[in-house]
Amino acid sequence: MRGRVRALVDDDTFQKVIIGVIILNAVVLGVETMVPEHLAHELALFDMALLGVFVIELMLRLVAYGPRFFLDPWNIFDTVIVAIALVPATGPLSVLRALRILRVLRLVNSVPSMRRVVDGLIAAMPGMGSVAALLVLMMYVAVVISTNLYGEIAPEYFGDLGTSAFTLFQTMTGEAWPDIAREVMAADPSAWIFFVVFILVMTFAVLNLFLAVVVSGMESVESLAQHEEESDAEMMAVLTSLREDLTAVREELAATREELRSTRSEV
Repeated sequence: MRGRVRALVDDDTFQKVIIGVIILNAVVLGVETMVPEHLAHELALFDMALLGVFVIELMLRLVAYGPRFFLDPWNIFDTVIVAIALVPATGPLSVLRALRILRVLRLVNSVPSMRRVVDGLIAAMPGMGSVAALLVLMMYVAVVISTNLYGEIAPEYFGDLGTSAFTLFQTMTGEAWPDIAREVMAADPSAWIFFVVFILVMTFAVLNLFLAVVVSGMESVESLAQHEEESDAEMMAVLTSLREDLTAVREELAATREELRSTRSEV
């Protein structure tokens, strides 16, 4: 029975149906925010029916894989999302009603290409942590320097560490930083040096390190997936060769039996 259920769960048609249900559920949750109240009850019933499909799918997967179901983090992720949807969204838990849209994230687990992207991000997390620490360190240095240099010139932008941090974050994102720079340069013409160096270091150097780390993580995941595909192809080639050898051995045994029968009949 478990083998039959596993064959059903792993079937491409079954996976496509689940993907379609996930997309349909996301559309229903979006439509619920704009339909008249007299249709809200019908949509809620339809949403519950789709939720029932998710519950049945999880139960089938649990039956198919048994305890190994909980060894896959993606299965735990799906279970948590569906469990959140099953909690009654009333009273203090009414905020969970808005979290029902998280069910669309199950699409990540259902589409292999999306899973590879997320796996790449997860693989890049250690490197991203180092880059984030470098970013915070460089940001703190720039905040202290800017507060000391321009705190009296433009207190609305650099009056204290918190204000300076927000101003430099705005500068780092490229939002209206020329206006801030011109206001400071009106009192200190050399202030452009600080802003240009800050943007070059933070925006064009440190932030781009995030992209480099993510790309490196994606490449490692892709190379691992390619290696697994090559290993599977080699295994299939070996199995095919063994099958051909077994077929040849069977044919030889059959021919030998025929010869023995012929010899016995002649005798």
